[in-house]
Amino acid sequence: MALISVVVPCYNEEEVLPQLYDELCRVAGLMDYVDFEYCFVDDGSSDSTLEQLRGLAGRDKRVRFSSFSRNFGKEAAMLAGLEMARGDFTAVMDADLQHPPEMLVEMYEAVKDGEYDCAAARRVSREGETAVRSAGSKLFSRLMNALSDTEYVPGATDYRLMRRGMVDAVLSLREYNRFTKGIFSWVGFKTKWIPYVSPDRAAGASKWSFAKLVRYSIDGMMAFSTKPLALSSVLGVVSCAAAVIVLLVTVIKTLIFGNPVAGYPTIVSLILLVGGLLMFFIGMLGQYLAKTYMETKARPVYIVRETERGLK
Repeated sequence: MALISVVVPCYNEEEVLPQLYDELCRVAGLMDYVDFEYCFVDDGSSDSTLEQLRGLAGRDKRVRFSSFSRNFGKEAAMLAGLEMARGDFTAVMDADLQHPPEMLVEMYEAVKDGEYDCAAARRVSREGETAVRSAGSKLFSRLMNALSDTEYVPGATDYRLMRRGMVDAVLSLREYNRFTKGIFSWVGFKTKWIPYVSPDRAAGASKWSFAKLVRYSIDGMMAFSTKPLALSSVLGVVSCAAAVIVLLVTVIKTLIFGNPVAGYPTIVSLILLVGGLLMFFIGMLGQYLAKTYMETKARPVYIVRETERGLK
């Protein structure tokens, strides 16, 4: 039978992990025409997540896990899970049950015959989501599509089931600064989007603060676009043209009316505006250079301390 690997990044998920495992087992029972393996990645949790994974692996041979030496982030955990996966098909889902495991049934039906290489969940709404967060998500989608050559589907999530060929293509991209949503899109392949309403977390609290989401969005834009750098050049040309026009107007006004040049507050405001723009674009350039610097170091994306077979 075909083997489905389910990759689950975990960070302090002790409250929800038993429910997730029970749900995965229930879905595996519904899909008794395929085999399953569960690839959990402990991203340096400080609670009992690792202890629970040891217990699950001890009583269920389908459970495999990798535990990081420290917290490396969700992107690293997803990469580690994909490298662990041995299945003909590989699913990636969050541990908080906001990615309903029963959707795997529909996803498998979409990809099993090869008509699609990937079946992915597209969130159309989220239970309990604030208006600010919803608007921010829509703005991010628009900006990604405007700035990047890679298509970004509004509401796209990491939750998806992929055929082996697509998984291998994703793994062939070895960059250190990873934005997996963009990588999934960049490698191409035929994807079926399945709309769904995201439920509330089954337990625990979200690890994503507003500041982390903003930083993640900026990293995503920089990972798949150099258009912000081009924008800085365009604004520089526009600023120079505006300065020449203002200079000509000032000279002509002085020659005709003989008035001294006035407007001290205006001059100060313009200096602050131009200075602020310069600092902003220098900072942007610094971010690109910093990412290039990290890539050239060629450090590993993650370090594994322990697996279901024992300590490394």
